[in-house]
Amino acid sequence: MSYINTIADLEAQTYGTGAHGGLSNQLLKQVGAVQGIHTGHDVALGVGTTGSSSAANLGALYNQVYGQKVWSMLNRECNALSVIAKRPYTSSGWRVLSERPAGGSGNFLTVDTVGSKDAANIGSTTPRADLIGGVPENAGLGVEGDGLASIAPKYEQLFTSPKIIAHQFEFSELAMEMAAIDDGIGDIRAQMREDMGKHHAEVQNAMLVMPLENYDRDSATVTGTVTIDTIERNYTSLNKIISSKTELEAMATANLINSATTAEATNLFNLNRNADSFLDSQVTFGDSYASADARQLTLTVLNQMIRLLRVAGGSPKVILTGYDTLQTISDLLQAQERFMDRKEIVPTVNGVRGVKGQEVGFRVSTYYDIPMIPVAAMASTGVNTSCISDMLFLDTDHLWLSVMKPTQYFEDGISNGNPFGVGTLGNKALYRTIGEVGCSYFKGQGKITNLL
Repeated sequence: MSYINTIADLEAQTYGTGAHGGLSNQLLKQVGAVQGIHTGHDVALGVGTTGSSSAANLGALYNQVYGQKVWSMLNRECNALSVIAKRPYTSSGWRVLSERPAGGSGNFLTVDTVGSKDAANIGSTTPRADLIGGVPENAGLGVEGDGLASIAPKYEQLFTSPKIIAHQFEFSELAMEMAAIDDGIGDIRAQMREDMGKHHAEVQNAMLVMPLENYDRDSATVTGTVTIDTIERNYTSLNKIISSKTELEAMATANLINSATTAEATNLFNLNRNADSFLDSQVTFGDSYASADARQLTLTVLNQMIRLLRVAGGSPKVILTGYDTLQTISDLLQAQERFMDRKEIVPTVNGVRGVKGQEVGFRVSTYYDIPMIPVAAMASTGVNTSCISDMLFLDTDHLWLSVMKPTQYFEDGISNGNPFGVGTLGNKALYRTIGEVGCSYFKGQGKITNLL
């Protein structure tokens, strides 16, 4: 029996690395195949060589090297998916604190300074200021009149299901042969593996920054008598996780979504954002999403969000935004004869980490020492067509991707001596990754939208 405690354990089980697989975790380097997904991999692993079993070697090749190559793309490039930590998918549910033992669930401890002296106030959402813990000498345990009644925090359990992300492609036997003769592309299988692997990684990144409006636009299909919200098959977008009831109402008023109670937009991890305030993140969008209310991005707007997050107990580790917003921030700072700091970071399966003193990683701009990662697919929320990209402030200690299966590559067909398996005179192949995004503290996540 194998035990999966860390993402490294899951990688070892999937790619055959580590003690059980008999290989080091430097599989790509060990086989001399770090330069790209191409024919060199076949030679390095002995695929098709005399005295070897073609089927056996292809199994090792496709399920390890190509899948691991794409998995590396998901974790070591500067994009939305790489900046959040990866954890093994060990449970479909997790508990979060939804309300304090007393004082509500907001960013501040709420007390009632004018209420009557009522024992019920001791553990209520608005306890009296003199009934929040101070007790007389030698107080009796469980005596409500002495302010020592039993109280307890409230918890909610969130649920999610793993999402299967897969992309299939195929090539005919004739195309494989002609590619080597006519157009000079050479091994069309290698070229398509490379391009489809990049696409598989790119799409998963796009899912994480999917605009919230897309959860409200004809995303349902009917199969028999069962209605399926097809967009829910994707990873849950960070724009959906980092939202609030107030934002949804403003978006509905501006017709960005049909209704503030739309199930696809409000249902989150088996709960309803409109009914559970602890699911609200810190979101600033101005007075409304109307075109005239789009506001200029200023340093005050940025500083306000950082302050809101820290007051709420969050600690932003990274800012995701678009290239246009990043340029606007740079212009703002230069106008004040200030310049953005730069920091060297390395995206890993553990999220973004600093690497001071090491000659590896990416140089990125920072604001208040928080790395700013540009994402080309970042949404721009607002009615005004001149709006620049949104900004997501992530506390990645409480935001992660639960991984059930890291990326794997599968291929079969006539080149493997098995055309009957795919039902065509050619080869079929696919990349597949299984996982889902999770969050354990929503008030520590932030979003700034409706910016010019």
